[in-house]
Amino acid sequence: MPRNRTEPNRYWSKEEKLRIINRVLIDGLSTHQVAKDEYISGGMLRGWIKKYIEQGEDSLENKRKPGNPLVKYSRRKELSDLEKLEYENMKLRIENERLKKGYMMKGDGSFVMYKK
Repeated sequence: MPRNRTEPNRYWSKEEKLRIINRVLIDGLSTHQVAKDEYISGGMLRGWIKKYIEQGEDSLENKRKPGNPLVKYSRRKELSDLEKLEYENMKLRIENERLKKGYMMKGDGSFVMYKK
């Protein structure tokens, strides 16, 4: 049964991760104790340590997720001419990628037809 979480996901900077890892590697504390003190899971801490040992300090950098590229065009009435063209171009690129994958959508996307 999944747990109900009310707080948002926490963000750990590269410096914070490195500080926590050093408490284990340099200070000699156990991963269990450090995880308990920092209110993080032991598995996450061990994963950070493994990445740090195998790939170095740069592996602790958070990766940016691409997100939804159409969000910036959400207020279509207020777009400039250039932004309207960019929005139309983006929609056509998405449609092109969908066609490459083998399915077509009509209208609002409620009807999907798969090519055979």
